[in-house]
Amino acid sequence: MAVPPNTDAAFLREVDEELRRDQLATAWRSYGKVAIGVVVLALLAFGGWLLWHSHQLETAGEEGETLSKAYEDIGGAHPDAAQGKLNTLAGSSVGGYRALALMSQADILLQKQDLRGAAAKFAQVATDASLGQPFRDIALIRQTSAEFDTLKPEVVVGRLRGIAVKGNPWFGSAGELVAISYLRMGRRDLAGTLFGQIAREPDISETLRQRAVQMAGVLGVDAVTQAKDQKSQ
Repeated sequence: MAVPPNTDAAFLREVDEELRRDQLATAWRSYGKVAIGVVVLALLAFGGWLLWHSHQLETAGEEGETLSKAYEDIGGAHPDAAQGKLNTLAGSSVGGYRALALMSQADILLQKQDLRGAAAKFAQVATDASLGQPFRDIALIRQTSAEFDTLKPEVVVGRLRGIAVKGNPWFGSAGELVAISYLRMGRRDLAGTLFGQIAREPDISETLRQRAVQMAGVLGVDAVTQAKDQKSQ
């Protein structure tokens, strides 16, 4: 005798498949439009970012060219012609160009003996938290140098003590101002020690090193011998 088909199992499979189709249809009706909207928004956002990034690159290239032309004007002894270009770059959204423009403006003011105006430009860079620390440090040193004769030595030490340490890229420049301030405070011991450290620093300009060696010698620190001993080790 032939075995009758298992109609119950076949029926259950049909019901299960129908239920799955119904669930998919319900899910699509409930969430399909939302899913499409999310995908569209993501694509629009990505496209917008690409356009913004492209615009940023184009703007940076144009500003780099403007800065180059400003430096050509300065090198050709036409600082007034450079000022217009630097004024535009001083408001740049690119931190590096903004910092360089402001410090270049400060240098032009220094040439005109406008120490207060130059210090104000350097201060804008020094206090700009969006800039990298090396930019801010050198701007603070330049600001302090422009204001040096009007500042109390304690103020100079307070400003630059954290920069005037070995390992900092501006150690030599900051250290010299701090050491001179120690002298003004009557702390010859601290000044001599710091001048000696500067004299033994390998990564500073030869002019700065010679000044430090001379000052260290005057203050009783034999920086020359110690520097030779370091090189021979």
